[in-house]
Amino acid sequence: MHKWLLPLVALAAPGAALAQAGQCRLPPVIARPQVEGPSADEPKRILPIGYYTLAVSWSPQYCKTSRGGARDAFQCRSDNRFAFTLHGLWPDGHGQDWPQYCKPAGPLPRKVIRDHLCATPSVQLIQHEWVKHGTCMPTTPTRFFALSRKLYAALRYPDMAALAARPGLSARDFAQAFAAENKGMVADGIRLNVTRDGALSEVWICMDRRFSYIACPAQQGGVKDRAQLRIEPTG
Repeated sequence: MHKWLLPLVALAAPGAALAQAGQCRLPPVIARPQVEGPSADEPKRILPIGYYTLAVSWSPQYCKTSRGGARDAFQCRSDNRFAFTLHGLWPDGHGQDWPQYCKPAGPLPRKVIRDHLCATPSVQLIQHEWVKHGTCMPTTPTRFFALSRKLYAALRYPDMAALAARPGLSARDFAQAFAAENKGMVADGIRLNVTRDGALSEVWICMDRRFSYIACPAQQGGVKDRAQLRIEPTG
């Protein structure tokens, strides 16, 4: 049985080292997402799945540079307090390319979006993740997002304030601290996406086809281990 068929675990566990949403209140009205699909720059690609990437974004950095206007108000300009948010669960290929936009999809039901909005605080990003990535997996929107939230909820995080204050913090230092909080995860199973000035933007976590942590394949990318890392503090 695929793991996305298993029941969703709670989004927070007592005493766990969390850096997800400190507070999340849903808006009274959920916007309707725009339909997306493949393009010349982002073509349809049907390929076998080799492994998965679970991507989480550091919201303080995203909101510092966001120009999304009303689109980002829920995440960046409300009473909500987001730390790490779920970008998505991505099926990857066996080589440089990955499957994407495997099937056409209409707008997601509002209930699916509402159930996922505190993990991924963007209606359009939720739609995008299903169309680009979820349609390449043998599942439904409800099960895809339940699996994504389950994996996201299982993550534990290092002390981000302490890491932000550490002089000379490298990408490897961060990966080691992050892996140490998660059973079975290794530093080589983490890749970091940063801004041009070296600020942490996203953490990419490599998983096998059974959603267990693995070392990332060579093609995964990310910054070099020795790269100096800056972390935008929480507000």
